[in-house]
Amino acid sequence: MRSQAKRDWSETLATYTHPRVVTLLFLGFSAGLPFLLVFSTLSAWLREFGVSRTAIGFISWIGVTYSFKFVWSPVVDRVPLPVLTRRLGRRRSWMLLAQSAIGLGLLAMSFCDPRTDLWWLVVFALVVAFSSATQDIALDAFRIEATDESLQGATAATYQLGYRIAVLAAGAGALYIAEFGSWPLAYRIMAALALVGIVTTIVIPEPPKLAAVGTREREGKVAAFAERHAAIGAALREPLIFLYGAIVCPFVDFFVRYRWHGVTLLAFIGLFRLSDIAMGVMANPFYIDMGFTLQQIANVTKIYGFVMSILGALLGGALVFRIGASRLLAPSVFLIAVSNLTFAWLAWLGTPDQLVLTAAISIDNLVTGMAGSVFIAFLSGLTNAAYTATQYALFSSIMTLPGKLIAGYSGWIVDTLQGATPADHKFGGYAVFFVYTALLGLPALLLALVVRRHFEKEAPPS
Repeated sequence: MRSQAKRDWSETLATYTHPRVVTLLFLGFSAGLPFLLVFSTLSAWLREFGVSRTAIGFISWIGVTYSFKFVWSPVVDRVPLPVLTRRLGRRRSWMLLAQSAIGLGLLAMSFCDPRTDLWWLVVFALVVAFSSATQDIALDAFRIEATDESLQGATAATYQLGYRIAVLAAGAGALYIAEFGSWPLAYRIMAALALVGIVTTIVIPEPPKLAAVGTREREGKVAAFAERHAAIGAALREPLIFLYGAIVCPFVDFFVRYRWHGVTLLAFIGLFRLSDIAMGVMANPFYIDMGFTLQQIANVTKIYGFVMSILGALLGGALVFRIGASRLLAPSVFLIAVSNLTFAWLAWLGTPDQLVLTAAISIDNLVTGMAGSVFIAFLSGLTNAAYTATQYALFSSIMTLPGKLIAGYSGWIVDTLQGATPADHKFGGYAVFFVYTALLGLPALLLALVVRRHFEKEAPPS
């Protein structure tokens, strides 16, 4: 038993040395770089320049772009780009186009002043968010297609490692540069870091195109559809064939495989990160209002938080390999929700206590890192390789949409709660807000139990 356990753990660790798994480290960096720069780092920039919390909350709706990427995912999945697709392949061509737009968008943001150019800053942030969401569509498809199921936990972990390194750069790095230099300089350096993804995309090989069992039969319906509508002119018939194969087939495939349980799965996916996303947009304004300096925020929440996130991501990847993603869903949801209560504790104390902040970040980032690996692996297992980009884009869009919509009201909620809080408790509104975000995790917890029961019932006997 002891030698078997040792061999199992050695096999688990060996998965992290696979070339494709290592590649996801750099692609994860490319995916993670833009996120904070149009989210919490941007909110810190805006708050420091006097933009109201309510306005910051509404501006955070820029992130809703990520939640609607399923709308154009069929285009990324099926439409070739002139020249690029022939040279790089269908996944890498879209990745390169999106990465280039991200770099240019961040560079444009660096020339804006929130006090006089707030409108243009929001426009360029939207460009970055749209390009980032497009990159995610192609990159997620690449990640799933480039490795088999046994490596999904490891690729999820290294993807998160790269993602968190980028978050460190876009979070702590940007805050340090802003503190000792300027915000424009910070965003110009972030634009230069977009080259990491561009270079990686150019040098890696394109993954082979695969199809799951039963896909050819469903795809054959596209040909039959074309034959039945041969009388229609080509100008109309070709778009109809595209829509049928690129949009109808991926959704039909999903519900054919999961039947009525597909509705439960989509509801669970949408609620999984609700409590995490809802509180995220107010994190940096909370730290600044509490009296923490940008350097303190960078040291604790970004650099130290990065270490805890990576430990959590690697732990999550190992647990997925050994236990399975579906069994870890309910514990992940519970821990994400409970971790928000640590910020309520800090707000209730009412003083910028770095020790308490460190404790809160330790719990929160360890949990979110672990849950991230678990959820990425779980979502990857739901896709059909023939429709990877479209189906995964749908899942990841639904995953963030409810949270982003609710997060847009977070500034207004905090302002309202602060106004109703007794004057002797300055941050009581924030404390109530964090408790509220923790309670948002209850529906996802109940659905996680239903999802686990389904997959245990469907699993073949050992």
